[in-house]
Amino acid sequence: MIKYVFILLFSIGCFGQSNQRKLIWQEDFNGKELNNNTWNFEMGDGCPEVCGWGNNEKQVYTQNNHTLVEGNLIITINKEGDKYTSTRITTAGKKEFMYGRIEVRAKIPTGKGIWPAFWMLGSNIKKVGWPLCGEIDILEYVGREPNKVFTSLHTQASHGNTINTKVTEIKTIEEGFHVYAIDWTKDKIEFFVDQQSVYVFAPEVKNEITWPYNQPFYFIVNTAVGGNFGGHDIDDTIFPQEFVIDYIKVYQ
Repeated sequence: MIKYVFILLFSIGCFGQSNQRKLIWQEDFNGKELNNNTWNFEMGDGCPEVCGWGNNEKQVYTQNNHTLVEGNLIITINKEGDKYTSTRITTAGKKEFMYGRIEVRAKIPTGKGIWPAFWMLGSNIKKVGWPLCGEIDILEYVGREPNKVFTSLHTQASHGNTINTKVTEIKTIEEGFHVYAIDWTKDKIEFFVDQQSVYVFAPEVKNEITWPYNQPFYFIVNTAVGGNFGGHDIDDTIFPQEFVIDYIKVYQ
């Protein structure tokens, strides 16, 4: 009996090893500044193309609201006079991925009006537009709804509305670092927070309007202030705030 149990465990172990994914890319933010071969800055208030970044957001994005400290990217969100400032960076055209497990370890800013996010857009956005390109929101948090994490997807079938989504209550989400991840295959996208599955998206019918997730996507890291989702009631006493990202990893 012991021999057969050992054989079974050995077989399971070998099977698990053969199916382990390989780390193919990671960003540890170990340098003194962001790598221009990886990151792009998106600047300003979105005007004239998409003023308020399409959501009536209040912040202006700059290249001065971030630092790299001890292996962390720190995005600082400030109120400077009558305006709010923050940073928004992307990997568009530089680091784009299709399928795999994607993880980010981050510590979120808090307070009414704050809206940090780690998300992805389809690389064909300039050709087909949004939401036909698809969007994957791996982490969204809004300070007006404490203790909650939003994990969502946008497709043409949903007309960009947030209907393919899950709101998960986690009492300690504002405390320290947490790991937010997706497991993305040709059949489904499953969302995780600290290794716990929180949402699965797997439509039965997959076509360009329901499943744009059969192409490369790029990363976006930012913190917005206010807006339709962040909330127009902003507590100015919370600033400055910091969105701290320890690492981003991609396994395939």
